[in-house]
Amino acid sequence: MEKENHREIALTQMRNSVQKLGSSTGKYGDPTLMRFLIARSMDSEKAARMFVQWQKWRATMVPNGFIADSEVPDELEPRKIFLQGLTKDGLPLLVIQVRKHFPSKDPLQFKKFVVHLLDKTIASSFRGSEVGNEKLTAILDLRQISYKNVDVRGMITGFQFLQAYYPERLAKLYILHMPGFFVSVWRMVSRFLEKATLEKIVIVTNEEEMKNFVKDIGEEVLPEEYGGRAKLVAVQDVTLPQLEDASR
Repeated sequence: MEKENHREIALTQMRNSVQKLGSSTGKYGDPTLMRFLIARSMDSEKAARMFVQWQKWRATMVPNGFIADSEVPDELEPRKIFLQGLTKDGLPLLVIQVRKHFPSKDPLQFKKFVVHLLDKTIASSFRGSEVGNEKLTAILDLRQISYKNVDVRGMITGFQFLQAYYPERLAKLYILHMPGFFVSVWRMVSRFLEKATLEKIVIVTNEEEMKNFVKDIGEEVLPEEYGGRAKLVAVQDVTLPQLEDASR
């Protein structure tokens, strides 16, 4: 009961703080606001600032409410990202095959692509309309990568977007087949990650961890090459009835 009261007080304070900053929480429900509060350790003023920054970013970056395939053709073309349906826990599964990725020559298109992927992945779990607390699970597959595929800036951009504009959207990220040379790359990237993000990342290194990974995700949705029974489905082949603003 006390926890519930604390939550209600924090939500009320956050709404008031957002108004003082000249914005409004009008159309957003408690589950959305709670993501910002959790990301800022229930500090309502910090959560309000984060929320208002997100609103401004969203209005500039995604003026139409979503990024269409036609805005990110170069990033979609290699078919390196897959959207697999829902895991055992009911979370959408995003698979990234890094061996098909090369650092972008168009940084803005890459940023839009990150938004496109996150929005589409989150929207794929909606049952009717959005609740606001939906999360996603991701696999970063580093099998057969070479130095040409390493994109430190791209990885940092992806994580920074997740942390700043998609708070509490990541449930788990599994990193598979990390080669020896990538360990130092990962060390560099992980310096940019908040503790809460790092705690959601599992680097799968042995058979026991692989078994747990398959069990956690579920064979039905996991592609065959990762120990499951599903076929890979490229993100552009997934059609959503209405791709609403997935980051509301």
